[in-house]
Amino acid sequence: MTALLEVTGLTKRYAGRREEVTACEDITFRVRRGDALALVGESGAGKSTVVRLVAGLEQPTAGRILLRGDPIDARPRGRTARLARAATVQIVHQDPYSCLDPRQTVGAGLAELLRLHARRLGPGAATRTRVADLLDTVGLPGLADARPARLSGGQRQRAAIARALAVEPDILLLDEAVAALDVSVQAQILNLLADLREHKGTTLVFVTHDLGVVRQLCQDTVVMRGGRVVEEGPVARVLTAPRHPYTRTLLDSVPRPGWHPRRTSGTAAAP
Repeated sequence: MTALLEVTGLTKRYAGRREEVTACEDITFRVRRGDALALVGESGAGKSTVVRLVAGLEQPTAGRILLRGDPIDARPRGRTARLARAATVQIVHQDPYSCLDPRQTVGAGLAELLRLHARRLGPGAATRTRVADLLDTVGLPGLADARPARLSGGQRQRAAIARALAVEPDILLLDEAVAALDVSVQAQILNLLADLREHKGTTLVFVTHDLGVVRQLCQDTVVMRGGRVVEEGPVARVLTAPRHPYTRTLLDSVPRPGWHPRRTSGTAAAP
């Protein structure tokens, strides 16, 4: 099957005071429509840089990004081209304040977004209904008139996810998007994402440190370290029979039932 998203040789370098800093180098992967790919690795591995490049928030130093076999313009020109890019790829950050306007209610922000994309999504007469449906979908019924400051951290993240879903994107990029949520809300969002994949064919690229999330949601995984890919393949194989020592280290670092922190020498036991 032809890949919906294909990343080849993706590289990003930043100018430093004395020398260039490489955030990611020669990153290559493919994602089929309706699949979910996990990017895993420790902080600083370059995962977030990759999704920012795919989202068009930054321009790559080298490499290419193909959507349905056609190159994605890193800097689309003109309002129509920018809206088309936004409708194709949406990103949800770990920090929801990156997309929520503190001066707007949640409902007003969604309505504004729907009006911008009205030509593609259809008539705007049902905007209020669509806003209500989106908030119901992410578990925020009745909060259209709330401003971000009134919401909890988990609620703000769900509002950010609602914004990303509003334009019905082909690809949803999630950069540690459920890391700040409590377990019950996280399960709701993961179930929502699984439903989007199954019923709407939404393609997911998921940046996460949580290997449990990877097992639950994703088919394939790319393991990154120091800005490079060290291992990739189906989740079932990578997480049960890893081939790279770093992948084994990641798996060994996951706490298991019965795990207790090791006391350092000289530390008195708690009473």
